[in-house]
Amino acid sequence: MKIRLLGKTPDELKKIAVSEGLPAFAGGQIARWMYVSRVRTIDEMTNISKAGRQALSEKYEVGVTPYSDVQTSSDGTRKYLFKVACTRKNGLALTDDCKVPEDSLEQGAVEAVMIPDDDRFTLCVSSQSGCRMGCKFCMTGRQGFHGHLSVADILSQFLSVDEAAGLTNAVFMGMGEPLDNYDNVMRAIEVLTAEWGFGWSPKRITLSTIGVMPALKKYLDESRCHLAVSLHDPFPDERLSLMPAEKAFDIRDIITLVREYDFSGQRRVSFEYTMFSGFNDTVRHADALIRLLRGMECRVNLIRFHKIPDFPYDCPPDAVIRRFQERLNSNGILTTVRASRGEDILAACGMLAGKFRE
Repeated sequence: MKIRLLGKTPDELKKIAVSEGLPAFAGGQIARWMYVSRVRTIDEMTNISKAGRQALSEKYEVGVTPYSDVQTSSDGTRKYLFKVACTRKNGLALTDDCKVPEDSLEQGAVEAVMIPDDDRFTLCVSSQSGCRMGCKFCMTGRQGFHGHLSVADILSQFLSVDEAAGLTNAVFMGMGEPLDNYDNVMRAIEVLTAEWGFGWSPKRITLSTIGVMPALKKYLDESRCHLAVSLHDPFPDERLSLMPAEKAFDIRDIITLVREYDFSGQRRVSFEYTMFSGFNDTVRHADALIRLLRGMECRVNLIRFHKIPDFPYDCPPDAVIRRFQERLNSNGILTTVRASRGEDILAACGMLAGKFRE
């Protein structure tokens, strides 16, 4: 099992180059080939000597994983399926440098969703196979946890989709809780935003979380990317009935932490609020949400719930959603209703399950 180079920094690549008898500057060349030229094989790195490429290829590979399947929605949204390797024992993380025997691996799958919108092409990225958070309204959370994605698995989603060259934005809102796989997600973001990497502005990236702490504080301290908090109910007891992680990460503590940071400039914070008919769509909920967020520079995104099996609630009528939105807006909480995309191919919010088509 070869070690994947994708996701490594120029300094790490220099050490690898030297260890294989290449000059140190070859590390920078490898980085440019992977992140700027976006080659898939070491043999394509033509300014490295043939002998050097052969030496590297004995132990290493670029490590871009192609997609295994793609589905296209009637609205143009595209859902890509990627095969990933997970360790069988306890769903342990599989890193790119691991020495796990191949016969101890099992195949998993994750999905990434490309959402077109005029001249914007946003990739909704997965960070885990399955999820440990167990949100009851989410297909990913209901399948359990199978393993963290490696940095190479995360970056492969950016490099392998057909729209790779034209992507304008990324949201870490796919399968998994990004802050539960903190180190690998932050390394992927480093590659995306570094001058030696993809060169993206942090303003092009949003990370969504239920509020895993202390990783949330680390993210706010170490990143300039946007933040989206999955809120869904302003009352802790009701939120707990939907989201078991509320027991460990109280929404009131999350809001208190977020209030410590400045979102009046280029970095933004938003709150995701999936609406369930007769459960969290009342005036009482709207007023509690106003009290919880009053005075913050933020946005609330109302999300239409997409029906999944064995969950008791439906999406409220549009008139109820509009009234909820208007009440928040009239009280100074900027609120929008997110357009549903890709529902017909199970690519909308909460519907990703990493399933192969028969």
